[in-house]
Amino acid sequence: MASALAFVEYVCDQVGASGTITFRKMFGEYAIYCDGKVVALVCDNQLFVKPTSAGRSFVKRVTEAAPYPGAKDHFLIGDELDDREWISNLIRITDRGLPAPKPKKTKRSGGEK
Repeated sequence: MASALAFVEYVCDQVGASGTITFRKMFGEYAIYCDGKVVALVCDNQLFVKPTSAGRSFVKRVTEAAPYPGAKDHFLIGDELDDREWISNLIRITDRGLPAPKPKKTKRSGGEK
């Protein structure tokens, strides 16, 4: 089941204090970005935050699940999503714990070999 855009917008509003928050639709679900890094996924109207050591310490009692079949486990966020300060802190901590995105390779023009 694809996630509802209204839920994704709610998530982005809740974590807005974390930094520059954007989202992108991917394969019928959504990736949540903080300052250009993918920090979470929204799948089946549930929030899955990328796991980091600092995030694990912050959450304390972690529930982990795969956002989609074959994916690595992420932190599954439940009622904590309604606590704007808590979820913004987790996203900020996650952003700091993840490496910078790799620069995109430029495409070559068609005539070169």
